Amino acid sequence: MAKKALSLEERSEKRMMILTPIVAVLLALIIGAIIIACLGKNPFEGYAAMIKGSLGDGLKLSKTLERACPLIFTGLCAAFAYKCGVFNLGGEGQFIMGGCVTAACVLGLGLEGPAGLALGLLAGIVAGAIWGLLPGIMKITRGLNEMITTIMLNYVAMYFMEYIFKNAYSDNGLPKTLAIPQSARLPEVLGTHVGVILAILLGIFTWYVIFRTSFGFKIRAVGMNPIASKVNGFPVRRLVLLAFVLSGAIAGLGGAVELLGKTPYRLAGGFGSGFGFDGVAIALIAQLNPIAAIFVAFFFGVLSTGGTMMQSVIGVPTAIVEIIRGLIIIFAVAGMAAVKLPKIKAYVVARLDARAKKAEVNA
Repeated sequence: MAKKALSLEERSEKRMMILTPIVAVLLALIIGAIIIACLGKNPFEGYAAMIKGSLGDGLKLSKTLERACPLIFTGLCAAFAYKCGVFNLGGEGQFIMGGCVTAACVLGLGLEGPAGLALGLLAGIVAGAIWGLLPGIMKITRGLNEMITTIMLNYVAMYFMEYIFKNAYSDNGLPKTLAIPQSARLPEVLGTHVGVILAILLGIFTWYVIFRTSFGFKIRAVGMNPIASKVNGFPVRRLVLLAFVLSGAIAGLGGAVELLGKTPYRLAGGFGSGFGFDGVAIALIAQLNPIAAIFVAFFFGVLSTGGTMMQSVIGVPTAIVEIIRGLIIIFAVAGMAAVKLPKIKAYVVARLDARAKKAEVNA
């Protein structure tokens, strides 16, 4: 009977967790509509313009997919790391380093053709992995908080990128690098670069690794309870380090794809800006599910691309889109916290009871 009750409770919690992001999106859109109406504009016209501007035809859809592509990579980066219980906030830095080392490799070595493309992508993966390795080493050897170290490394990556596009590979003294050679760029399929397909396939592969392999089981076990995992003989430190390296490699590949696949095919100020923290938000809204992260990233791409059309049609600022996106994050996180609240309360009560019993024994 107790097992049946527990099963019902678990199913109810699972349903609530699935509904939470959907409700969060609906609430954010409703509040966004109220704000638009308060500005004296028609919210229905605004949302219709947003959909038309992002999904209206093949060209608009391809632009939306291109906007979503880097967000898929950084979302997968965050989701994979968080599944192992490590809070990698360095997706932006790892993304930027992937782009920087790809540019240095292709431009510095004068690579062109398929070899330049392949080595450029590989350089991005390696750069991101190394940039993820650094906070991992600091965590497992010195116990340094990864949230602090990854954020600090984001700034290091930004300044390194500035050196790359202003000094090392500047285009005739301008604050941008030379353009990637045509033959070393990602080819296009149906109006968008193949990096979009690569991102989607990577999302499916990441889901398979996490939920259908023994390695993924160990990653999830460490994320849920590192002490129990260690007792059961899992190499916790090694798995934590691997989570940092692999999540960094995913973000680094995203940086390489963004550079090699999207106009203007060069590094300049603002490259990768905001993608890392958007990726964290996407991972949380998707509840650390890689396939769900693809859809959330696509929805963010719709908001970003369609916001411009909404501004031109009904005359509201594109900041409305940022407000809607922020509201989605707030509602999604608050909803997940509310669903998990009974378990959190039970955990706290159990800990307090255990301390009280220990105090009685010692007395």
